[in-house]
Amino acid sequence: MDVDDREVLISARGLTKRFDDFTAVDGIDVDVRRGEAFGFLGPNGAGKSSTMRMVGCVSPPSGGDLRILGLDPRTDGPRIRARLGVVPQRDTLDEELTVAENLVVYARYFGISRKAAHAKAAELLEFAQLAERAGSRVEPLSGGMKRRLTIARSLVNDPEILLLDEPTTGLDPQARHVLWDRLFRLKRQGVTLVLTTHYMDEAEQLCDRLVVMDAGRIVAEGSPRSLIEEHSSREVLELRFPDDDNAPWAGPVTASAGVLAERVEVLPDRLLVYTPDGDAAVQAVHAAGLRPSSVLVRRSTLEDVFLHLTGRSLVD
Repeated sequence: MDVDDREVLISARGLTKRFDDFTAVDGIDVDVRRGEAFGFLGPNGAGKSSTMRMVGCVSPPSGGDLRILGLDPRTDGPRIRARLGVVPQRDTLDEELTVAENLVVYARYFGISRKAAHAKAAELLEFAQLAERAGSRVEPLSGGMKRRLTIARSLVNDPEILLLDEPTTGLDPQARHVLWDRLFRLKRQGVTLVLTTHYMDEAEQLCDRLVVMDAGRIVAEGSPRSLIEEHSSREVLELRFPDDDNAPWAGPVTASAGVLAERVEVLPDRLLVYTPDGDAAVQAVHAAGLRPSSVLVRRSTLEDVFLHLTGRSLVD
């Protein structure tokens, strides 16, 4: 079945969030379909978390229309929340309880019987690769373990939609990949994932579709691959010159690469040459007598898309 034929679980039209005179989310349109992994990509302050709080029914919209699971969060918040799983940006685990107790106590909030809560906790600890730490206190766990426990806790009510706000911020690369594996497994089980991130590799790994947000607005939407193909070149040549200021080299590099340079971006520490053939562009630069101190050819990423659309890097 094509993704466009799936049921729409989240629908927003003109969705807006204001805080006094500041507009955090500025009239966005979004559809999220059952079974997909949908992402909001952008830097801090882009409006991602404000959008997630509205979808999570903990912050009312200031304007526009929002429907979640066919319901209106303004009037049906409790019914919607009962069918959601939420992984907040910061872990909110009870460090006085054991790993297993964190799950059992949380399950009781949903009216799950004590016997069923213990069974569910055991199942989720296996899923999160934490079964051996069931009786451990939370406080000494690593950051990656705490994050996996937070995700496990969010699943106690078998949610139809799982909201993840910056799920891997602060984790080391190994912990991030373990977490990605758990999320892939959830998606295969049919859970709809909605996540925010400012990591372009995370968005490329996890998302079927995403929107790129900047200053509260959506500036692009599509699959990671389609966005890269539409807004960037196949490859990027990164050049660094001995001078602290790379800007004076932009003109000579553009001239030397010729038609191979679709565009050149000047960043504080390097030049980015967008090109269909990075190796050929390197040869052209060297043939013109230019001698950068470092050369790197890589494929285009979502960060290049963001730079093209907004004129700045995701980490600005």
